[in-house]
Amino acid sequence: MDTELTDTEIELKFLVSDNVIAHIPAIITEFAKKVINKPSRNLQNAYFDTASRELRALDIGLRTRCFGGETCNDNQCEQTIKLAGKVVGGLHQRPEYNLPLEGKHPDLSLFDANIWPHGMQIDAINQNIYPIFSTNFIRRTWILETESGTKIELVLDKGEISASNQVETICEVEMELVSGSRSDLFILAQKLISHSEVRLGLYSKAARGYRIADNKPLIADSTLNSVSLESDSTLEQAFSACLQYGIEFVQKHEQCYFDTPALHTLKRINDGVSVIIHAFGLFSNILNKDKVKPLLDELNWLLKELSWVETAVQLKNYTSKKHAYYKKIKSAPELNQVIDNLKLQHPDVSKMHQVFCSARYNHLILNLTIFLVDEKWKNDWNATHLQLAEQKVTDKAASLFEKDWHEIRGLIGSEQDISEKTYIAQKEQLERNLLSGCCLGDLFNQALREEFRTPWLDIIHGIDELCTLDYLKRLCSAQNDDSLSKIKIWLEQKSENLLSAMEQSRLATFKSAPYWR
Repeated sequence: MDTELTDTEIELKFLVSDNVIAHIPAIITEFAKKVINKPSRNLQNAYFDTASRELRALDIGLRTRCFGGETCNDNQCEQTIKLAGKVVGGLHQRPEYNLPLEGKHPDLSLFDANIWPHGMQIDAINQNIYPIFSTNFIRRTWILETESGTKIELVLDKGEISASNQVETICEVEMELVSGSRSDLFILAQKLISHSEVRLGLYSKAARGYRIADNKPLIADSTLNSVSLESDSTLEQAFSACLQYGIEFVQKHEQCYFDTPALHTLKRINDGVSVIIHAFGLFSNILNKDKVKPLLDELNWLLKELSWVETAVQLKNYTSKKHAYYKKIKSAPELNQVIDNLKLQHPDVSKMHQVFCSARYNHLILNLTIFLVDEKWKNDWNATHLQLAEQKVTDKAASLFEKDWHEIRGLIGSEQDISEKTYIAQKEQLERNLLSGCCLGDLFNQALREEFRTPWLDIIHGIDELCTLDYLKRLCSAQNDDSLSKIKIWLEQKSENLLSAMEQSRLATFKSAPYWR
């Protein structure tokens, strides 16, 4: 039996609200020259794997699908294999293979043996697969054809994912490029996200199903990791990897925030945006400033929307029962009241949801995705740009880190103790230097890199806390209250203690050998 290959899927996924559905017919009419409206179908899908999740480990999706509902006949079913692919922003690209299926249990042996990764034990896996979770939804489908002849399949899926006695709602729009220009796909996407209550979907139904089935919710990272790079990466490849890492980091934590709202998750979004901005700066010599500026403007807008988060995280820490200062701060009701009033001024969860569902935010994510997958930085390249872009990034990284190292030592590398004001004044510069390590540090030995960076990360965390102590001290001074004057003195002592601890970290930086040499 021949395997039907639906080539490599190129599709965009969107999470939408019910309110958006009513606008879809108008969007379609405005976009397409010709529209074929297919009948709605009830799709019942089961996803299979082994108990040890061997397919999941290989990033392979195995699905059976029956059309029409409970009464469907065996010959109305198919089995599908989706192999490892690439997801950028909401753009999903994966090889997909479909076969008619007799019955409802898949048979891997029916697929062409050449599609499988080398060494995969097909027979053993085939004997041990069983249904892990199901997705059942009503699908409405439109085939759109543009003036230029591009064909796009647009679908609306409404239903649910079921696993382990848990249910998660599906309300998604997918746009798949059938033939023609990918730019038309992006134009249609721009029209959809011009409506609020739309988000680009980073995670497939399968990824969501596995999380429910295995009780492994999406967890926010505790910090930024290093961008994965090959030792022979060129400047262009390194830039592309940094940009992709930043976009995915932002989107992952956006979804984490919708799943479980938390301030530290918003801080991670802030970090991801900073990585993207930093990457544009690091590789500015191969980029067109005029083309990049609109993206940077919007990224800085998003940073401004999140500018309150750093302080909010620190205030929450200080008023947490787990914090060492909790009892002392709690014993000052006047200060507590000031802090509570400040917290009320911060945007609540619903307001942040509005930001992430806004047309402006999603246009930003989509435009970053388009810039990356279409490699738009090449549009204005000349021979000089091309030559620069093909240079190995390792040499650039080493010289950059050396420059940053001398700069940092010049800022806070003196023999004398560093003051609170000096640390706070150098916070942004230190963070930029550490972002360079995040973007390019993977090119060097991991153990040496982590040993070198650890005291610097401790210093950054210390500066964050110094900023909050300074903020609280200024709050106390502004209230003109005798009881708060005593709290201010106590806060001064805490700052001195923190500076003493930070001095140990600073001295430790003198002992660490630069990992890039």
